[in-house]
Amino acid sequence: MEDMEKIKSKLNEWEENAVSKALKRIPERKERFLSTSGYEIKRLYTPLDLKDTDYIEDIGFPGTFPFTRGVQPTMYRARLWTMRQYAGFGTAEESNKRYKYL
Repeated sequence: MEDMEKIKSKLNEWEENAVSKALKRIPERKERFLSTSGYEIKRLYTPLDLKDTDYIEDIGFPGTFPFTRGVQPTMYRARLWTMRQYAGFGTAEESNKRYKYL
């Protein structure tokens, strides 16, 4: 818990100093940033966002289930990164509605 408190303290310090100075010089392009699914994207994610997460079960290692770290165990050291298309847009419900419409 000590590490989490230290991270929280450093995060607040970062926001009050580095971020506020940068925003005074150059404001962000938008008030809110959203993913294509409509979820708000935070400026920075830290271990504080993962406190109820089981690292092994929820994040895992590259090339192993649940593949949140990529499908290749060596990441992109062996194969170049490639862009893949995905089907759907927005939420699963919105995509399903669109497919049925088409």
